[in-house]
Amino acid sequence: MKKYIAIITVIFFFNSITGQQTPAGPQMDVITIKGATIHTGNNTVIENGIMVFKDGVITKIGTQTNINPEGTVIDATGKHLYPGFIIPNSTLGLGEIDAVKATLDYDETGNYLPHVRSLISYNAESQVVESMRPNGVLLAQVTPRGGIISGTSSVVQLDAWNWEDAAVKIDDGIHLNWPSNFSRSYRGFGRSGYSKVNKNYDKSVSRIKDYFAQAKAYNEKQNGSRNLPFESLQYVFSGNKNLYIHVNLEKEIIDALDFAKDMNIKNVVLVGAGEAYKTAELLKRQNVPVLIQRVHLLPNREDDDYDLPYKMAALLYQKGVLVGLEGSGGMERMNARNLPFYAGTVTR
Repeated sequence: MKKYIAIITVIFFFNSITGQQTPAGPQMDVITIKGATIHTGNNTVIENGIMVFKDGVITKIGTQTNINPEGTVIDATGKHLYPGFIIPNSTLGLGEIDAVKATLDYDETGNYLPHVRSLISYNAESQVVESMRPNGVLLAQVTPRGGIISGTSSVVQLDAWNWEDAAVKIDDGIHLNWPSNFSRSYRGFGRSGYSKVNKNYDKSVSRIKDYFAQAKAYNEKQNGSRNLPFESLQYVFSGNKNLYIHVNLEKEIIDALDFAKDMNIKNVVLVGAGEAYKTAELLKRQNVPVLIQRVHLLPNREDDDYDLPYKMAALLYQKGVLVGLEGSGGMERMNARNLPFYAGTVTR
């Protein structure tokens, strides 16, 4: 009996030490990768290239004719070398199992929470996070959910011991969920739904405008008792943080951009923006980037092109709009590892 107990103990111990990936230690030696086709990330491709990095930082990159190898040399002939992917607008590390409420920590109580920081809730030991790196997803913008203003996101690297170790760009922006011009109704369980005009849309927009106006006035005078949510918005007004506006339809996008212009908010990024292609000229004129919704989706409307989600990035890019890919939606944390395939889809 003791023999079997010992075997089981060894199995459990082995699983415990192999189930969790250990963050890499500091780079000790200079490393050179040569022979690969190097994609630099700025539309430059170097055939038969060479890259040298030291102390975790790239020091040299170019062709083998003008750069000599240093330290440990890795021959990557016939392979492609590209920068790690960044998944924006993600709840990676903020939740683990959708069916277990105790593992979810991405939504706080309340509607206006610009002072809530997702970074301090980030779980670097998430099993889901560990499945990202083998597929080339190395960084994530961990983003809160819920309410009108969800809170503040941060960018983390996915090879870390804890949230302090993971932090790359702390509190990069505040996330505003713009109200929908349409509300969704259902005729019964399992039956198709339909959209109808949201009669409260104008009131919802008015409340957002009033809240930001009050926050702006507070930060200009700062009289009376402290208001932490209002103080958090000062960095949006000053341009030190982005305002990420989660929005979908054409009218909503135009209203959101008008709101940002009226409030003199300079650094605006649209998230989702299913009908951004209809406002491409306006987005280009106002220099507003877009994080388009998950690529592997069906079109939003029955009369949309069947391949609209696939070509959305191209439509915006051709108009001169800066485009990124986000993957929010069902099973978004697990699907984040598919970001490289989303990128491959939009490049066709």
